[in-house]
Amino acid sequence: MTLTTRELSELTPDERAAFFDRDAGVADARAGARDILDRVRNEGDVALRELAREHDDVEVGTINVTDTAERAYDDIDEAVRTSLETAAANIRAFHQEQIPDDWRHTYDEDHRELGRRFRPLDRVGVYAPGGTAAYPSSVLMGVIPAIVAGVEHVALATPPGDPVHPVTRAAAHIAGADRIYAVGGAQAVGALTYGTESIDAVQKIVGPGNRWVTAAKAEVRGDVDIDFLAGPSEVLVIADETATPQYVAADLLAQAEHDPNASVVAVTDDQKTGEAIVKAIETQVNARERSDVIIEALEQAASGVIVTRSMSEAIVFAEEYAAEHLSIQAADDEAILDRIKNAGSVFLGSHTPVAAGDYASGTNHVLPTSGGARQHGGLSVDTFLRSTTVQRIDEIGLNRLDKTIQTLATAEGLEAHAESIQVRTGPADVKAESESTNERGGDADTDDNEPKDTTDHGVTTTESSE
Repeated sequence: MTLTTRELSELTPDERAAFFDRDAGVADARAGARDILDRVRNEGDVALRELAREHDDVEVGTINVTDTAERAYDDIDEAVRTSLETAAANIRAFHQEQIPDDWRHTYDEDHRELGRRFRPLDRVGVYAPGGTAAYPSSVLMGVIPAIVAGVEHVALATPPGDPVHPVTRAAAHIAGADRIYAVGGAQAVGALTYGTESIDAVQKIVGPGNRWVTAAKAEVRGDVDIDFLAGPSEVLVIADETATPQYVAADLLAQAEHDPNASVVAVTDDQKTGEAIVKAIETQVNARERSDVIIEALEQAASGVIVTRSMSEAIVFAEEYAAEHLSIQAADDEAILDRIKNAGSVFLGSHTPVAAGDYASGTNHVLPTSGGARQHGGLSVDTFLRSTTVQRIDEIGLNRLDKTIQTLATAEGLEAHAESIQVRTGPADVKAESESTNERGGDADTDDNEPKDTTDHGVTTTESSE
């Protein structure tokens, strides 16, 4: 592996684009994912079993393996069980702080009461990667926030093994999943979206996965809600001359071992620090068990050690990069953080490794990638809630709004909107006529046997939705 520092000011347009236009490879997988989704939608459990045989090389008998979770919890190594419980407790505590309160405020001397209330979704599906490896941490990160939010039914889908890895099942038991399904890949997304004989359809699907899972989520969006489209892992470290190069290198290698397409970048305003980080990477990489994966990730165009002319230039780079994980290992880390808006999760200081957030500090590791942090944050309790606005206006309050509402309704050409105000606030004879009509149950001059005019008088679908 040949790795050198590169100066940001000397990057070519193509080299800059490789950093900022990161592609998860989802587009190339969408056609194949669409075919899988169609099979699941049309054939149900039969398709799930056939696809497990074709893609996972596993013969699936029982798709619903919920009843094996408690036994797996009892059987796993005690140290692993304790670690899962510690991590779960931290994740649960952090997410409980996110529960919003319903509220009502009064305005105009108590004549308008407005508020907002929050209610959980009824049914959600959590996807956790698996197959050849176990990712119990993703189980905790997906299921626990849904449970904290109050979701009534939380289903977990994870690739089939022979059987599903016991640590994954134990994590589902600890997290509180209501169902565990041995199904992975795009077919899991299809099953949770459309339902099968064994799997109930859900309202929302969350959780990370490979490009096939992500492509499938892109395809079903509209039939079901999703969290966001997440690609390979990425980390950006901002380091100054006070950073410990060995720590920076270790954080880069940790994220690089996820995937050959992982993007790992260190940016520093100090040339000597940059060179020391490169040297530390070269020293550590061959000692890592997944060194082949790490090296492939480090050698791709979206990874590297970048030297800037100033810390301000490094911050601008970080803002444009919009990293999934942003580590700030610098003396003025809080001051740098104040200038950062675009990041999925931020790790401050030399003793806050990204791996802490991946597992057990309590924050969620399901985060936006490929610049998604410019638009949204990571998985949270909010992901599983829906909000409803509530209002109450008394007669005085409505009279104060009368002219404003009627003027705007007239300007939009929606006469009935204006009339719905006028019958309440107009002259006494108008209101009396309205009240009399209500008492008679309708217009006394209307013959109920005569057909009513149902003609669309030029009101568009968009207007009529108001």
